[in-house]
Amino acid sequence: MVEDTPRTPAATLRPNAIGFADALAIGLNATSPAYSLAAVIGPIVALVGVHAPGVMLASFVPMVLIASAFHYLNRADPDCGTTFSWVTRALGPTAGWLGGWAITMTGVLVVGSLADVAVNFGLLAVGLDALADDTLVRQALTVLVIVVMAALCVRDTQAAARLQNVLVLLQTLCLFVFAAVALYRVYAGTASLGAVRPAAGWLDPFGAGGTALTGGLLLGVFVYWGWESAVNLTEETKDPSSAPGRAGIWSTVVLLATYVCVAFAVVAYAGTGFLAAHADDEEAVFASLAHEALGGWDWIVLVAVATSALASTQTTIIPASRTALSMARRHALPSRFGLIHPRYRTPAVSTWWVAGTATVWYLLIHRISENALADSLTALSLLIAFYYALTGIACAVYHRRRLTSGVREFLLIGAGPLVGAGMLVWLLAEAVADMADPANSSGGAAWFGLGPPLVIALGLSLVGVLLMLARRAASATFWAERPTTCPPPAPAAPHETRRGGPGGAAAPGGARRAP
Repeated sequence: MVEDTPRTPAATLRPNAIGFADALAIGLNATSPAYSLAAVIGPIVALVGVHAPGVMLASFVPMVLIASAFHYLNRADPDCGTTFSWVTRALGPTAGWLGGWAITMTGVLVVGSLADVAVNFGLLAVGLDALADDTLVRQALTVLVIVVMAALCVRDTQAAARLQNVLVLLQTLCLFVFAAVALYRVYAGTASLGAVRPAAGWLDPFGAGGTALTGGLLLGVFVYWGWESAVNLTEETKDPSSAPGRAGIWSTVVLLATYVCVAFAVVAYAGTGFLAAHADDEEAVFASLAHEALGGWDWIVLVAVATSALASTQTTIIPASRTALSMARRHALPSRFGLIHPRYRTPAVSTWWVAGTATVWYLLIHRISENALADSLTALSLLIAFYYALTGIACAVYHRRRLTSGVREFLLIGAGPLVGAGMLVWLLAEAVADMADPANSSGGAAWFGLGPPLVIALGLSLVGVLLMLARRAASATFWAERPTTCPPPAPAAPHETRRGGPGGAAAPGGARRAP
Protein backbone atom coordinates (compact mmCIF):
# COMPACT_ATOMS: atom_id res chain seq x y z
CA MET A 1 0.00 0.00 0.00
CA VAL A 2 1.24 3.52 -0.73
CA GLU A 3 2.04 5.25 2.54
CA ASP A 4 0.45 8.52 3.56
CA THR A 5 2.47 11.64 2.79
CA PRO A 6 4.81 12.42 5.74
CA ARG A 7 3.70 15.44 7.69
CA THR A 8 5.80 18.02 9.48
CA PRO A 9 4.49 19.48 12.80
CA ALA A 10 3.43 22.67 11.03
CA ALA A 11 1.31 20.62 8.62
CA THR A 12 -0.59 18.77 11.34
CA LEU A 13 -3.66 19.69 13.31
CA ARG A 14 -3.17 20.99 16.85
CA PRO A 15 -2.75 17.98 19.17
CA ASN A 16 -4.37 17.77 22.62
CA ALA A 17 -6.62 20.76 21.86
CA ILE A 18 -9.70 19.20 23.48
CA GLY A 19 -10.53 16.48 26.01
CA PHE A 20 -13.12 13.71 26.30
CA ALA A 21 -15.86 16.00 27.69
CA ASP A 22 -15.35 18.46 24.83
CA ALA A 23 -15.53 15.65 22.27
CA LEU A 24 -18.71 14.35 23.92
CA ALA A 25 -20.32 17.80 23.74
CA ILE A 26 -19.38 18.14 20.08
CA GLY A 27 -20.80 14.69 19.31
CA LEU A 28 -24.06 15.58 21.03
CA ASN A 29 -24.39 18.99 19.45
CA ALA A 30 -23.67 17.64 15.99
CA THR A 31 -26.93 15.69 16.15
CA SER A 32 -28.81 18.89 17.01
CA PRO A 33 -31.07 17.12 19.57
CA ALA A 34 -33.69 19.83 20.09
CA TYR A 35 -34.00 20.67 16.40
CA SER A 36 -33.99 17.00 15.37
CA LEU A 37 -36.78 16.20 17.82
CA ALA A 38 -38.77 19.21 16.70
CA ALA A 39 -38.44 18.18 13.07
CA VAL A 40 -39.36 14.48 13.37
CA ILE A 41 -41.61 13.96 16.38
CA GLY A 42 -44.78 14.91 14.47
CA PRO A 43 -44.12 12.70 11.43
CA ILE A 44 -43.10 9.75 13.65
CA VAL A 45 -46.27 10.02 15.72
CA ALA A 46 -48.30 10.24 12.51
CA LEU A 47 -46.80 6.87 11.53
CA VAL A 48 -46.65 4.91 14.80
CA GLY A 49 -48.86 6.81 17.24
CA VAL A 50 -47.99 6.39 20.92
CA HIS A 51 -45.16 4.03 20.04
CA ALA A 52 -42.88 6.95 19.09
CA PRO A 53 -40.66 6.37 22.19
CA GLY A 54 -40.28 2.75 21.10
CA VAL A 55 -39.17 3.82 17.64
CA MET A 56 -36.57 6.11 19.23
CA LEU A 57 -35.37 3.10 21.23
CA ALA A 58 -35.27 0.79 18.19
CA SER A 59 -33.45 3.43 16.12
CA PHE A 60 -30.72 3.49 18.74
CA VAL A 61 -29.71 -0.12 17.98
CA PRO A 62 -28.01 0.37 14.58
CA MET A 63 -26.49 3.63 15.80
CA VAL A 64 -24.73 2.12 18.81
CA LEU A 65 -23.54 -0.82 16.70
CA ILE A 66 -22.00 1.55 14.14
CA ALA A 67 -20.60 3.65 17.00
CA SER A 68 -18.79 0.50 18.15
CA ALA A 69 -17.31 0.18 14.66
CA PHE A 70 -16.11 3.80 14.81
CA HIS A 71 -14.53 3.16 18.22
CA TYR A 72 -12.52 0.12 17.17
CA LEU A 73 -11.53 1.52 13.79
CA ASN A 74 -10.36 4.72 15.46
CA ARG A 75 -8.22 2.68 17.85
CA ALA A 76 -6.55 1.02 14.87
CA ASP A 77 -6.26 4.16 12.73
CA PRO A 78 -6.86 7.52 14.51
CA ASP A 79 -7.28 9.56 11.32
CA CYS A 80 -9.49 12.65 11.11
CA GLY A 81 -10.88 11.32 7.84
CA THR A 82 -12.66 8.48 9.73
CA THR A 83 -14.86 6.62 7.22
CA PHE A 84 -12.78 7.72 4.23
CA SER A 85 -9.52 6.48 5.73
CA TRP A 86 -10.90 3.27 7.24
CA VAL A 87 -12.93 2.17 4.22
CA THR A 88 -9.92 2.86 1.98
CA ARG A 89 -7.74 0.61 4.13
CA ALA A 90 -10.32 -2.17 4.38
CA LEU A 91 -12.22 -2.08 1.08
CA GLY A 92 -10.02 -0.11 -1.30
CA PRO A 93 -9.66 3.42 -2.70
CA THR A 94 -12.88 3.57 -4.74
CA ALA A 95 -15.15 2.65 -1.82
CA GLY A 96 -13.15 4.96 0.46
CA TRP A 97 -13.43 7.91 -1.94
CA LEU A 98 -17.19 7.50 -2.27
CA GLY A 99 -17.57 7.26 1.52
CA GLY A 100 -15.58 10.46 1.93
CA TRP A 101 -17.64 12.21 -0.74
CA ALA A 102 -20.87 11.20 1.03
CA ILE A 103 -19.64 12.73 4.30
CA THR A 104 -18.65 16.03 2.71
CA MET A 105 -21.95 16.28 0.87
CA THR A 106 -24.00 15.75 4.04
CA GLY A 107 -22.35 18.87 5.40
CA VAL A 108 -23.07 20.82 2.24
CA LEU A 109 -26.73 19.78 2.25
CA VAL A 110 -27.54 20.53 5.87
CA VAL A 111 -25.38 23.42 7.13
CA GLY A 112 -27.51 26.13 5.50
CA SER A 113 -30.77 24.66 6.77
CA LEU A 114 -29.41 24.39 10.32
CA ALA A 115 -28.27 28.00 10.28
CA ASP A 116 -31.68 29.03 8.92
CA VAL A 117 -33.46 27.25 11.80
CA ALA A 118 -31.08 28.86 14.32
CA VAL A 119 -31.92 32.30 12.93
CA ASN A 120 -35.67 31.65 12.77
CA PHE A 121 -36.05 30.30 16.31
CA GLY A 122 -33.61 32.86 17.69
CA LEU A 123 -35.72 35.69 16.31
CA LEU A 124 -38.90 34.08 17.63
CA ALA A 125 -37.34 33.62 21.08
CA VAL A 126 -36.68 37.37 21.39
CA GLY A 127 -40.07 38.35 19.98
CA LEU A 128 -38.93 39.48 16.52
CA ASP A 129 -41.58 37.51 14.69
CA ALA A 130 -41.84 40.00 11.82
CA LEU A 131 -38.15 39.63 11.00
CA ALA A 132 -38.48 35.85 11.19
CA ASP A 133 -41.14 36.07 8.47
CA ASP A 134 -38.95 38.25 6.24
CA THR A 135 -37.23 35.86 3.81
CA LEU A 136 -34.50 38.31 2.79
CA VAL A 137 -33.57 39.09 6.40
CA ARG A 138 -33.53 35.42 7.35
CA GLN A 139 -31.31 34.50 4.43
CA ALA A 140 -28.86 37.33 5.14
CA LEU A 141 -28.63 36.36 8.80
CA THR A 142 -28.28 32.68 7.86
CA VAL A 143 -25.28 33.43 5.65
CA LEU A 144 -23.80 35.52 8.46
CA VAL A 145 -24.21 32.63 10.91
CA ILE A 146 -22.48 30.21 8.53
CA VAL A 147 -19.55 32.61 8.09
CA VAL A 148 -19.19 33.18 11.85
CA MET A 149 -19.35 29.46 12.66
CA ALA A 150 -16.81 28.64 9.95
CA ALA A 151 -14.51 31.41 11.20
CA LEU A 152 -14.71 29.99 14.73
CA CYS A 153 -13.85 26.52 13.40
CA VAL A 154 -10.79 27.99 11.69
CA ARG A 155 -9.79 30.31 14.51
CA ASP A 156 -9.60 27.99 17.51
CA THR A 157 -10.69 24.40 18.10
CA GLN A 158 -10.54 24.95 21.87
CA ALA A 159 -12.78 28.02 21.73
CA ALA A 160 -15.19 26.14 19.48
CA ALA A 161 -15.27 23.27 21.99
CA ARG A 162 -15.96 25.65 24.89
CA LEU A 163 -18.88 27.15 22.97
CA GLN A 164 -20.19 23.64 22.29
CA ASN A 165 -20.07 22.81 26.00
CA VAL A 166 -22.24 25.83 26.82
CA LEU A 167 -24.70 25.18 24.00
CA VAL A 168 -25.20 21.47 24.78
CA LEU A 169 -25.86 22.20 28.45
CA LEU A 170 -28.29 24.97 27.55
CA GLN A 171 -30.35 22.99 25.06
CA THR A 172 -30.39 19.83 27.18
CA LEU A 173 -31.53 21.76 30.25
CA CYS A 174 -34.26 23.48 28.24
CA LEU A 175 -35.49 20.16 26.81
CA PHE A 176 -35.71 18.48 30.20
CA VAL A 177 -37.49 21.50 31.73
CA PHE A 178 -40.05 21.27 28.94
CA ALA A 179 -40.43 17.50 29.40
CA ALA A 180 -40.79 17.81 33.20
CA VAL A 181 -43.43 20.55 32.98
CA ALA A 182 -45.38 18.71 30.28
CA LEU A 183 -45.47 15.44 32.26
CA TYR A 184 -46.38 17.26 35.47
CA ARG A 185 -49.36 18.90 33.77
CA VAL A 186 -50.44 15.55 32.33
CA TYR A 187 -50.53 13.91 35.75
CA ALA A 188 -52.03 17.03 37.35
CA GLY A 189 -54.84 17.03 34.79
CA THR A 190 -54.07 20.55 33.56
CA ALA A 191 -52.80 19.70 30.07
CA SER A 192 -54.48 21.85 27.42
CA LEU A 193 -54.44 19.32 24.56
CA GLY A 194 -55.48 15.67 24.17
CA ALA A 195 -53.32 14.39 27.04
CA VAL A 196 -52.71 10.65 27.51
CA ARG A 197 -51.14 9.00 30.56
CA PRO A 198 -47.77 7.42 29.61
CA ALA A 199 -47.59 3.60 29.57
CA ALA A 200 -44.71 1.13 29.39
CA GLY A 201 -46.23 -0.31 26.21
CA TRP A 202 -45.19 2.84 24.36
CA LEU A 203 -41.64 1.43 24.31
CA ASP A 204 -42.77 -1.40 22.03
CA PRO A 205 -41.65 -0.34 18.53
CA PHE A 206 -43.69 -3.11 16.87
CA GLY A 207 -47.01 -1.97 18.25
CA ALA A 208 -47.98 -0.04 15.12
CA GLY A 209 -47.13 -2.79 12.62
CA GLY A 210 -44.33 -3.44 10.14
CA THR A 211 -44.98 -0.78 7.50
CA ALA A 212 -45.39 1.99 10.04
CA LEU A 213 -42.28 0.79 11.89
CA THR A 214 -40.19 0.98 8.73
CA GLY A 215 -41.23 4.57 8.09
CA GLY A 216 -40.66 5.49 11.71
CA LEU A 217 -37.20 3.95 11.74
CA LEU A 218 -36.26 5.87 8.60
CA LEU A 219 -36.92 9.03 10.58
CA GLY A 220 -35.68 7.76 13.93
CA VAL A 221 -32.32 6.45 12.76
CA PHE A 222 -31.32 9.72 11.19
CA VAL A 223 -32.32 11.78 14.20
CA TYR A 224 -29.18 10.29 15.79
CA TRP A 225 -26.94 11.29 12.87
CA GLY A 226 -23.91 13.46 13.69
CA TRP A 227 -22.44 11.87 16.83
CA GLU A 228 -19.34 10.80 14.84
CA SER A 229 -18.17 14.43 14.65
CA ALA A 230 -16.32 13.69 17.90
CA VAL A 231 -14.25 11.07 16.09
CA ASN A 232 -13.36 13.46 13.27
CA LEU A 233 -11.49 15.47 15.92
CA THR A 234 -9.37 12.48 16.88
CA GLU A 235 -6.07 14.12 15.92
CA GLU A 236 -6.92 17.14 18.10
CA THR A 237 -8.17 15.18 21.13
CA LYS A 238 -6.21 13.99 24.14
CA ASP A 239 -5.83 10.19 24.12
CA PRO A 240 -6.70 10.13 20.40
CA SER A 241 -6.91 6.36 20.01
CA SER A 242 -9.56 5.95 22.72
CA ALA A 243 -11.32 9.16 23.83
CA PRO A 244 -13.01 10.12 20.52
CA GLY A 245 -14.45 6.63 20.00
CA ARG A 246 -15.77 6.51 23.57
CA ALA A 247 -17.25 9.98 23.10
CA GLY A 248 -19.10 8.74 20.02
CA ILE A 249 -20.58 5.76 21.88
CA TRP A 250 -21.58 7.83 24.91
CA SER A 251 -23.14 10.45 22.63
CA THR A 252 -25.59 7.85 21.30
CA VAL A 253 -26.44 6.72 24.84
CA VAL A 254 -27.12 10.27 26.07
CA LEU A 255 -29.18 10.95 22.96
CA LEU A 256 -31.24 7.83 23.61
CA ALA A 257 -32.15 9.02 27.12
CA THR A 258 -32.98 12.51 25.84
CA TYR A 259 -35.08 11.38 22.88
CA VAL A 260 -37.08 8.77 24.78
CA CYS A 261 -37.84 11.13 27.69
CA VAL A 262 -38.92 14.02 25.47
CA ALA A 263 -40.92 11.69 23.19
CA PHE A 264 -42.84 10.40 26.21
CA ALA A 265 -43.54 13.96 27.36
CA VAL A 266 -44.64 15.25 23.93
CA VAL A 267 -46.92 12.30 23.14
CA ALA A 268 -48.41 12.33 26.65
CA TYR A 269 -49.12 16.06 26.61
CA ALA A 270 -50.34 16.56 23.06
CA GLY A 271 -51.81 13.17 22.25
CA THR A 272 -51.49 11.51 18.88
CA GLY A 273 -54.26 13.47 17.17
CA PHE A 274 -52.68 16.90 17.53
CA LEU A 275 -49.19 15.70 16.53
CA ALA A 276 -50.42 13.74 13.53
CA ALA A 277 -52.50 16.70 12.34
CA HIS A 278 -49.43 18.94 12.48
CA ALA A 279 -46.92 16.43 11.08
CA ASP A 280 -46.20 18.61 8.03
CA ASP A 281 -45.36 21.60 10.23
CA GLU A 282 -42.05 19.97 11.23
CA GLU A 283 -40.16 22.07 13.80
CA ALA A 284 -43.02 24.59 14.04
CA VAL A 285 -45.03 22.04 16.01
CA PHE A 286 -42.51 22.33 18.83
CA ALA A 287 -43.11 26.05 19.05
CA SER A 288 -46.86 25.42 19.34
CA LEU A 289 -46.36 22.75 22.00
CA ALA A 290 -44.02 25.02 23.95
CA HIS A 291 -46.64 27.77 24.05
CA GLU A 292 -49.35 25.30 25.11
CA ALA A 293 -47.29 23.71 27.88
CA LEU A 294 -45.20 26.64 29.14
CA GLY A 295 -47.30 29.67 28.27
CA GLY A 296 -45.15 32.80 28.54
CA TRP A 297 -42.12 30.65 29.24
CA ASP A 298 -42.24 29.10 25.78
CA TRP A 299 -39.02 30.94 24.95
CA ILE A 300 -37.24 28.13 26.82
CA VAL A 301 -37.98 25.66 24.03
CA LEU A 302 -37.41 28.26 21.32
CA VAL A 303 -33.96 28.91 22.79
CA ALA A 304 -33.31 25.15 22.95
CA VAL A 305 -34.06 24.69 19.25
CA ALA A 306 -32.13 27.83 18.27
CA THR A 307 -29.01 26.84 20.23
CA SER A 308 -29.33 23.27 18.99
CA ALA A 309 -29.32 24.35 15.35
CA LEU A 310 -26.58 26.93 15.97
CA ALA A 311 -24.32 24.37 17.61
CA SER A 312 -24.95 21.83 14.88
CA THR A 313 -24.14 24.40 12.19
CA GLN A 314 -20.63 24.54 13.58
CA THR A 315 -20.17 20.86 14.38
CA THR A 316 -21.47 19.71 10.99
CA ILE A 317 -18.67 21.65 9.30
CA ILE A 318 -16.12 19.64 11.31
CA PRO A 319 -16.52 16.15 9.77
CA ALA A 320 -16.85 17.48 6.22
CA SER A 321 -13.78 19.71 6.46
CA ARG A 322 -11.58 17.13 8.15
CA THR A 323 -12.64 14.43 5.72
CA ALA A 324 -11.59 16.71 2.84
CA LEU A 325 -8.29 17.32 4.65
CA SER A 326 -7.66 13.58 5.02
CA MET A 327 -8.54 12.97 1.37
CA ALA A 328 -6.07 15.64 0.26
CA ARG A 329 -3.32 14.10 2.39
CA ARG A 330 -3.76 10.81 0.55
CA HIS A 331 -3.88 12.58 -2.87
CA ALA A 332 -7.57 11.73 -3.30
CA LEU A 333 -8.28 15.49 -3.58
CA PRO A 334 -6.05 18.35 -4.78
CA SER A 335 -3.34 19.26 -2.28
CA ARG A 336 -4.81 22.69 -1.51
CA PHE A 337 -7.61 21.03 0.49
CA GLY A 338 -4.91 19.70 2.81
CA LEU A 339 -3.49 23.12 3.69
CA ILE A 340 -3.48 23.83 7.42
CA HIS A 341 -3.45 27.33 8.89
CA PRO A 342 0.12 27.94 10.10
CA ARG A 343 -1.01 29.76 13.25
CA TYR A 344 -4.28 28.14 14.24
CA ARG A 345 -3.36 24.60 13.07
CA THR A 346 -6.84 23.97 11.64
CA PRO A 347 -7.91 22.87 8.12
CA ALA A 348 -8.65 26.40 6.96
CA VAL A 349 -9.04 25.80 3.23
CA SER A 350 -11.34 22.78 3.52
CA THR A 351 -13.39 24.52 6.23
CA TRP A 352 -14.04 27.56 4.08
CA TRP A 353 -14.71 25.33 1.08
CA VAL A 354 -17.43 23.45 3.00
CA ALA A 355 -18.95 26.66 4.36
CA GLY A 356 -18.89 28.38 0.96
CA THR A 357 -20.38 25.44 -0.92
CA ALA A 358 -23.06 24.99 1.74
CA THR A 359 -23.97 28.68 1.47
CA VAL A 360 -24.30 28.48 -2.31
CA TRP A 361 -26.42 25.33 -2.03
CA TYR A 362 -28.70 26.93 0.58
CA LEU A 363 -29.29 30.07 -1.49
CA LEU A 364 -29.75 28.13 -4.73
CA ILE A 365 -32.13 25.47 -3.42
CA HIS A 366 -34.09 28.11 -1.48
CA ARG A 367 -34.75 29.96 -4.72
CA ILE A 368 -36.25 26.82 -6.25
CA SER A 369 -38.80 26.40 -3.47
CA GLU A 370 -39.28 25.76 0.23
CA ASN A 371 -40.23 22.20 -0.67
CA ALA A 372 -36.92 21.74 -2.49
CA LEU A 373 -35.07 22.79 0.66
CA ALA A 374 -36.99 20.17 2.67
CA ASP A 375 -36.36 17.57 -0.03
CA SER A 376 -32.61 18.21 0.06
CA LEU A 377 -32.67 17.41 3.78
CA THR A 378 -34.63 14.22 3.11
CA ALA A 379 -31.94 13.18 0.64
CA LEU A 380 -29.51 13.17 3.56
CA SER A 381 -30.92 9.83 4.72
CA LEU A 382 -29.49 8.02 1.71
CA LEU A 383 -26.00 9.48 2.07
CA ILE A 384 -25.92 8.86 5.82
CA ALA A 385 -27.07 5.26 5.55
CA PHE A 386 -24.50 4.68 2.82
CA TYR A 387 -21.41 5.82 4.69
CA TYR A 388 -22.53 4.42 8.07
CA ALA A 389 -23.11 1.00 6.46
CA LEU A 390 -19.72 1.21 4.70
CA THR A 391 -18.06 1.88 8.05
CA GLY A 392 -19.71 -1.11 9.72
CA ILE A 393 -18.63 -3.42 6.89
CA ALA A 394 -15.11 -1.96 6.89
CA CYS A 395 -14.75 -2.63 10.62
CA ALA A 396 -15.50 -6.35 10.26
CA VAL A 397 -13.36 -6.71 7.13
CA TYR A 398 -10.37 -4.80 8.49
CA HIS A 399 -10.40 -6.74 11.80
CA ARG A 400 -11.30 -10.11 10.31
CA ARG A 401 -8.09 -11.73 11.60
CA ARG A 402 -9.05 -10.76 15.15
CA LEU A 403 -12.67 -11.91 15.19
CA THR A 404 -11.91 -15.40 16.47
CA SER A 405 -9.69 -14.23 19.31
CA GLY A 406 -12.59 -13.90 21.77
CA VAL A 407 -16.32 -13.42 22.22
CA ARG A 408 -15.92 -9.68 22.84
CA GLU A 409 -14.01 -9.19 19.60
CA PHE A 410 -16.49 -11.28 17.62
CA LEU A 411 -19.51 -9.38 18.92
CA LEU A 412 -18.23 -5.80 19.13
CA ILE A 413 -15.87 -5.71 16.16
CA GLY A 414 -17.48 -8.22 13.78
CA ALA A 415 -21.09 -9.25 14.32
CA GLY A 416 -22.32 -5.98 15.84
CA PRO A 417 -21.06 -3.64 13.11
CA LEU A 418 -22.25 -6.05 10.40
CA VAL A 419 -25.73 -6.24 11.93
CA GLY A 420 -25.82 -2.44 12.17
CA ALA A 421 -24.69 -2.16 8.55
CA GLY A 422 -27.30 -4.70 7.48
CA MET A 423 -30.07 -2.75 9.20
CA LEU A 424 -28.93 0.45 7.49
CA VAL A 425 -28.75 -1.21 4.08
CA TRP A 426 -32.31 -2.43 4.58
CA LEU A 427 -33.43 1.07 5.58
CA LEU A 428 -31.54 2.48 2.61
CA ALA A 429 -33.41 0.17 0.24
CA GLU A 430 -36.73 1.08 1.89
CA ALA A 431 -35.90 4.78 1.62
CA VAL A 432 -35.06 4.50 -2.08
CA ALA A 433 -38.35 2.71 -2.76
CA ASP A 434 -40.24 5.33 -0.76
CA MET A 435 -38.51 8.31 -2.38
CA ALA A 436 -39.02 6.94 -5.88
CA ASP A 437 -42.71 7.79 -5.54
CA PRO A 438 -43.18 11.56 -6.03
CA ALA A 439 -46.31 11.43 -3.87
CA ASN A 440 -44.06 10.92 -0.83
CA SER A 441 -42.02 14.10 -1.37
CA SER A 442 -42.77 17.55 -0.02
CA GLY A 443 -45.69 18.92 -2.01
CA GLY A 444 -45.89 15.77 -4.14
CA ALA A 445 -43.62 17.24 -6.84
CA ALA A 446 -41.88 15.01 -9.39
CA TRP A 447 -38.44 15.46 -10.93
CA PHE A 448 -37.75 13.20 -13.91
CA GLY A 449 -40.63 11.00 -12.76
CA LEU A 450 -39.07 10.43 -9.32
CA GLY A 451 -39.31 12.09 -5.93
CA PRO A 452 -36.99 15.13 -5.65
CA PRO A 453 -35.06 13.73 -2.63
CA LEU A 454 -34.03 10.66 -4.64
CA VAL A 455 -33.05 12.80 -7.63
CA ILE A 456 -30.91 15.03 -5.39
CA ALA A 457 -29.18 12.03 -3.80
CA LEU A 458 -28.59 10.33 -7.15
CA GLY A 459 -27.40 13.57 -8.72
CA LEU A 460 -24.87 14.18 -5.96
CA SER A 461 -23.70 10.57 -6.22
CA LEU A 462 -23.23 10.94 -9.99
CA VAL A 463 -21.25 14.14 -9.49
CA GLY A 464 -19.11 12.30 -6.96
CA VAL A 465 -18.38 9.46 -9.36
CA LEU A 466 -17.47 11.90 -12.15
CA LEU A 467 -15.17 13.90 -9.87
CA MET A 468 -13.56 10.68 -8.66
CA LEU A 469 -12.83 9.60 -12.24
CA ALA A 470 -11.45 13.04 -13.06
CA ARG A 471 -9.21 12.98 -10.00
CA ARG A 472 -8.01 9.48 -10.83
CA ALA A 473 -7.07 10.63 -14.32
CA ALA A 474 -5.20 13.64 -12.91
CA SER A 475 -3.36 11.76 -10.16
CA ALA A 476 -3.49 7.98 -9.80
CA THR A 477 -1.36 7.92 -6.63
CA PHE A 478 -4.27 7.30 -4.27
CA TRP A 479 -5.70 4.53 -6.44
CA ALA A 480 -2.44 2.57 -6.17
CA GLU A 481 -3.30 1.75 -2.56
CA ARG A 482 -4.37 -1.78 -1.74
CA PRO A 483 -6.70 -2.99 1.03
CA THR A 484 -5.02 -4.15 4.22
CA THR A 485 -6.09 -5.95 7.40
CA CYS A 486 -5.40 -5.31 11.04
CA PRO A 487 -2.58 -7.59 12.31
CA PRO A 488 -3.74 -10.66 14.27
CA PRO A 489 -3.64 -10.42 18.08
CA ALA A 490 -0.31 -11.04 19.78
CA PRO A 491 0.16 -14.62 20.93
CA ALA A 492 -0.43 -15.42 24.57
CA ALA A 493 2.60 -15.20 26.86
CA PRO A 494 4.35 -18.48 27.69
CA HIS A 495 2.94 -20.41 30.66
CA GLU A 496 4.42 -19.24 33.90
CA THR A 497 5.72 -21.86 36.30
CA ARG A 498 5.81 -22.09 40.05
CA ARG A 499 7.37 -24.56 42.39
CA GLY A 500 5.10 -27.19 43.81
CA GLY A 501 4.34 -30.87 44.02
CA PRO A 502 6.54 -33.57 45.32
CA GLY A 503 10.26 -32.86 45.32
CA GLY A 504 9.74 -29.27 44.25
CA ALA A 505 8.75 -30.22 40.68
CA ALA A 506 7.54 -27.42 38.52
CA ALA A 507 3.76 -27.20 38.09
CA PRO A 508 2.13 -25.19 35.26
CA GLY A 509 0.89 -21.79 36.23
CA GLY A 510 -1.93 -19.78 34.66
CA ALA A 511 -1.34 -18.42 31.23
CA ARG A 512 -1.77 -14.67 30.79
CA ARG A 513 -2.45 -12.75 27.62
CA ALA A 514 0.36 -10.53 26.53
CA PRO A 515 -0.42 -6.81 26.76
